Amino acid sequence: MAAVDDLRFEEFGDTATSLAANPDATTISIEDPGETPKHQPGPPGGSRREEDDELLGNDDSDKTELLAGQKKSSPFWTFEYYQTFFDVDTYQVFDRIKGSLLPIPGKNFVRLYIRSNPDLYGPFWICATLVFAIAISGNLSNFLIHLGRKTYHYVPEFRKVSIAATIIYAYAWLVPLALWGFLAWRNSKVMNIVSYSFLEIVCVYGYSLFIYIPTAILWIIPQKVVRWILVTIALGISGSVLAMTFWPAVREDNRRIALATIVTIVLLHMLLSVGCLAYFFDAPEMDHLPTSTAAPNQTVAAAKSS
Repeated sequence: MAAVDDLRFEEFGDTATSLAANPDATTISIEDPGETPKHQPGPPGGSRREEDDELLGNDDSDKTELLAGQKKSSPFWTFEYYQTFFDVDTYQVFDRIKGSLLPIPGKNFVRLYIRSNPDLYGPFWICATLVFAIAISGNLSNFLIHLGRKTYHYVPEFRKVSIAATIIYAYAWLVPLALWGFLAWRNSKVMNIVSYSFLEIVCVYGYSLFIYIPTAILWIIPQKVVRWILVTIALGISGSVLAMTFWPAVREDNRRIALATIVTIVLLHMLLSVGCLAYFFDAPEMDHLPTSTAAPNQTVAAAKSS
């Protein structure tokens, strides 16, 4: 019966008291299944990795790509495939426009506005509106500058529409294509680099051009100082959107390559804005064209009379 007595249940006191009496004792904690386990501190480098994931959107990238693949499962030669690129509501477009006008330091434009549903609707119509805004404002500016001069005869320059369309759409498509190829190439060289999709880059560039629509309208003001102040503000806002968006994608690369990439992006953006201002608004006009055309006729008439 001694063996039976050894199998009796024995009550123990508080765990802290028992451990104080016997520090070498081993304890086992059995948690209640209904209890929520407490958060355990992660490794020291975890916070840095979580910050990068939050900035770049890595935590949702796999899920987003899976959903995008399910959403765009139609063949590329069908209308349904391209219809998905324009599947966006007005609220999303306005929200992305607001994000391009009010960039938040330390926040990624792709992760906040684009990655959930990249579209071509907003970039397409923003570029189209900008083309007509630049062409019409350039004609009006030329008219207002020479208004009141007897030697000036106003002739609408419709060729500015085609030139503006070529410049804007080439920039909005070719530059993102080159940047997407460069990021994909660097991604194969450096494993830590997270590359954006081509559609996401087109979205960023398209929405970053919205600030130039009101700027082009205000360029009608025939004051060079005002125009350069406006282009500086527009360049600062849109350029900051591009820089803050693409810097997280290249900062893990070689330092010189990362800085050269961002500088190139900003310089190309500056070339677009300054080039449009110089060509469509500050270009010298042949305001004395009627006088110059009449001069050869007078010379010919004088030669005949002599």
